[in-house]
Amino acid sequence: MKKDKIAFTIEEASEYTGIGRNTIRNLVEWKKLPVLKVGRKVLVKTDILETFMTMNEGRNLRDRADVKAVTRNTKI
Repeated sequence: MKKDKIAFTIEEASEYTGIGRNTIRNLVEWKKLPVLKVGRKVLVKTDILETFMTMNEGRNLRDRADVKAVTRNTKI
């Protein structure tokens, strides 16, 4: 996986982070992780993904109430 990509598909984001595909899909559905949709393809920007990982360190990503949402304006 190339780190120099600016966005990952759900599958690539899963491989990059170690988070399961279904968990990432849930995070997107819960509006905790913003994405770009191009047709049927869903892309997660790498900077957003890294911010999300930092903000949610130590949290249970399967618990909707425990996950902090990331937005474009989020600052760490």
